[in-house]
Amino acid sequence: MKISARARYGLAAVITMAEEQTDDELVTVISLSEKLKISKIYLEQVFALLKRGDIVTSTKGAKGGYSLSRPADKITLYEVLLSIENSLFEETEETVKESDPQLENCMQENIFKILDNTIKDTLTNITIEDLVDNLSQYRGNYMYYL
Repeated sequence: MKISARARYGLAAVITMAEEQTDDELVTVISLSEKLKISKIYLEQVFALLKRGDIVTSTKGAKGGYSLSRPADKITLYEVLLSIENSLFEETEETVKESDPQLENCMQENIFKILDNTIKDTLTNITIEDLVDNLSQYRGNYMYYL
């Protein structure tokens, strides 16, 4: 599985949005572009895909911007990547179907389908909120409850 730069930038932008967004505040592509040092034009293209994938919603106008379409704990890593990547799970090309169909079937069933399912299950079980929580540990923002 190969994840494009576009998908990695989109994921970084969504995590940043989830980390910074308040209930009534929208996030602009310009602010994300400046913070993440990513081209504004490039991010606009990514956000068009995120919007089409129902990851973000947009509001037009002077105080416009983007917000997550759902709470961060309801958006999975799989959904974000799938909305941006056209070929997240391409079928593995057949290798020796003509010369040895049994070997081909064995490889497909016992290697490639298992890998695809494992990756999909892993990405489906990680939410944007999980990543934001992990990020706060990297940033040293620990919360203590008494």
